[in-house]
Amino acid sequence: MGLRERKKEQTRQLIAQTAWRLFADRGFDRVTVAEVARQAEVAVATVFNYFPTKEDLFYERLEVFEAQLMEAVATRAAGESVLAAFRRHLLSSGGLLAEVEAGDAQALERLRTIHRLIADSPSLLAREQQAMARTADTLAALLAAETGARADDLRPQAAANALVGVQRAMVDYTRRRVLADQQPARLAADVRRLGHRAFALLERGLGDYATRARPARASTATHSSKAPGR
Repeated sequence: MGLRERKKEQTRQLIAQTAWRLFADRGFDRVTVAEVARQAEVAVATVFNYFPTKEDLFYERLEVFEAQLMEAVATRAAGESVLAAFRRHLLSSGGLLAEVEAGDAQALERLRTIHRLIADSPSLLAREQQAMARTADTLAALLAAETGARADDLRPQAAANALVGVQRAMVDYTRRRVLADQQPARLAADVRRLGHRAFALLERGLGDYATRARPARASTATHSSKAPGR
């Protein structure tokens, strides 16, 4: 990474960190982009160059996770179903829940702050739903392309919405638990357990859907040799 790219990344991180501090202190809806720019000592236009909307300042990490989730599905191994790949990535991802499980008090406070800010902000809740819908649409398009589904085949969209529905249910469950402060040390284990149960329910209908084909083995043709003159 060159000097110019490093400076741009430093500016991006400064803006994001400044915005997060202000959001955590005062709530998302009470902070303006102009205030973020002033505190970060950059122009308002600079903020928008890096983050097109105020919600982008908050949800940058969510978008990264979505991209990684789609990559995990798109690059799943031969013989692995879309459900298995989706479940594997969703339930094995570390993040704040893993840090909370390890006893990190700062991670727990950050997790609480994130979910409190989302729960208190209609615009963040709406953006979260939009992000989930976008993930479902992206996944559906990927499945349609892989399976060669016709335009009137609803199975790719149905499968994608079912899988993302489990993700949404896990997020909602985590939020309720975190905000109610119910045994945070057990939260990660409970989310994994309940996630596995939800995916097991889907597996009865989706377990074999969109399983990636194994590479065809090269066949060795058997040629019969003919004797000269025959």
